[in-house]
Amino acid sequence: MTSDELVPHRLPWADFDAIARGGGGPGPVRRLRAAERSRRLLLLRGIIDQAAKSADVSGPLPSPESAWELLAGIQQRAPAAVETILAHPYTGTWAGYTTRLISQDISGVCPFWVHLGHVHCLAAAAAVRAGVSFEAELPVWRGNVSLPTLGMVRFRAGDAHGVAQVSAQDGRIVVRHRQAEVRLPGELSTETAGWQPIRRVTSRHEERELSIRLDDLDPYRGLYEPIPPRRLTALEVESWRTVVDDAWRLLTVHLPGVAEVLPWSLESLVPAPAVAFRLPSASTGEAFGSAVVAYSDDPEQLAAALVHEFHHIRLGGVQHLTALHVDDPRERWYVPWRDDPRPIGGVLHGIYAFFGVTAFWRALAAAEPGNDLASFEFALWRAAVRRTLAAVREDDSLTPAGHRFLGGVAAESAAWHEEPVAAAPGLWATTAAADHYATWRLRHLRPDTGTVAALVQAWHRGDAWPEPRELREPHTPTPIPDGGWTDARTDLIRLRLGRDREAFLAQGPTVPDVTAADLALVSGRIEAAVDGYRSLLAADPDNPAAFVGLGLALTARGTGPAARALLHRPELVRAVHRELRTNGDPPPTIETVAGWIGRFTH
Repeated sequence: MTSDELVPHRLPWADFDAIARGGGGPGPVRRLRAAERSRRLLLLRGIIDQAAKSADVSGPLPSPESAWELLAGIQQRAPAAVETILAHPYTGTWAGYTTRLISQDISGVCPFWVHLGHVHCLAAAAAVRAGVSFEAELPVWRGNVSLPTLGMVRFRAGDAHGVAQVSAQDGRIVVRHRQAEVRLPGELSTETAGWQPIRRVTSRHEERELSIRLDDLDPYRGLYEPIPPRRLTALEVESWRTVVDDAWRLLTVHLPGVAEVLPWSLESLVPAPAVAFRLPSASTGEAFGSAVVAYSDDPEQLAAALVHEFHHIRLGGVQHLTALHVDDPRERWYVPWRDDPRPIGGVLHGIYAFFGVTAFWRALAAAEPGNDLASFEFALWRAAVRRTLAAVREDDSLTPAGHRFLGGVAAESAAWHEEPVAAAPGLWATTAAADHYATWRLRHLRPDTGTVAALVQAWHRGDAWPEPRELREPHTPTPIPDGGWTDARTDLIRLRLGRDREAFLAQGPTVPDVTAADLALVSGRIEAAVDGYRSLLAADPDNPAAFVGLGLALTARGTGPAARALLHRPELVRAVHRELRTNGDPPPTIETVAGWIGRFTH
């Protein structure tokens, strides 16, 4: 193909709009994958060209050009092998990371030649897949030699970095390092003393199949920089297989449109250790096709996490083809799924990911009317997406394409807000949302100092209704938090609403950062909760969790000015109370100050 025949990748508007609304089928994803393949190939060629400008950057390894030549030869004989390597998510991670090292002139977590030399690992893996005879030299990191998509050769620990020789002849593959030698098994899925293969999880339900790598080995499988292997035990692998099977069944039954496309978007899962009472997950736009997910034995939570990362992956691919916002790194937005202010790029990703999460819980709640937890999650996340959409849709940092994309999300989700939710889960969702927002305000908003001073003076004068009556709302958050963060109350709500009705009593006291007041609030013992939060604030009046907890407990007892101020202007209440504590006189209680401020705020 000549350069005159090259055409840029494009995503038709019809595909763009379908993705924005959560649909589109496999076709648009195939186009996104093709664009990612070209992007990685361009980065790969750019890395090799930059390396050619300095003969010493390759260190003890051959020039990266030799890896390119090996790949080019394989492309002629077995193009599918090269395509597998280019499609590998961590080829993208490696290419992006190494490109940044070059542009910033830094070495990274290893000597630069080790990162650069990973290109030889990519070429060797393609050669092994193609079944060709070859010889190559590969970097060794902590005794490990990576063959991406296939597995890891393990030598006994020696120097932190070194060079290994790999040769393949007549189907026999041997890797040598110093005096040690590892022969790869004829069937590469077989584990031996020196060879650890990438395991695969394959799930089937009805006519749908999901087959993904469970990659605990690739050094570039992390989000930010290379990480060493963390090999799962055989029992852990089986546990993953079980929960993925169950999660896949849920998706095929309740979100068949997503199940149709997900296998095209997710080919590698990086298992992370379990985290009590939650299931964190993450992905990066450079690793299209991969997600990092913590283990959970709850298939509903895993299914939601897979949908969440599926949406991140697709949006990352879209953003490599069109800009949805200008470059604006300001951390200025509240989002109901993070404890820190977010830039517009993070807000867009969060909206789209939780739009997908909402769709999953909506479908599950509709299919299982008695599933209170599904109803809670649906109510919580539909409100979160709606609120954030309303806040950012008209922002100047969005491009026309960004406005159009969010318009698609809004149009698809608009009718969801008219759908009924059972009273108890809906009320708990409102409580959890209020808890999150008030705590975020308390930590990241700073009230006007002049307003605080005027209120302190009014308090000392004994004014019942001080001026100014209209208090300026702080709009610019600071990323530096004032106080800690806990999700204990929302964790307790999920325990209370889950299928295991005994879990709240048995596991509630073990929730991280939980207090007796939190347990009382979520169990419905409101007076005990009020007294508990009062005691916590008497000991530490700056405690954000107790501060907001008191507002929630007072609201549960009945609306009033103190509850209103603690949940809607907590940063102002705390700032005034702090000033009142500095004058040497016995300070009033936070509840008293909140009741006073709540009379003229809303």
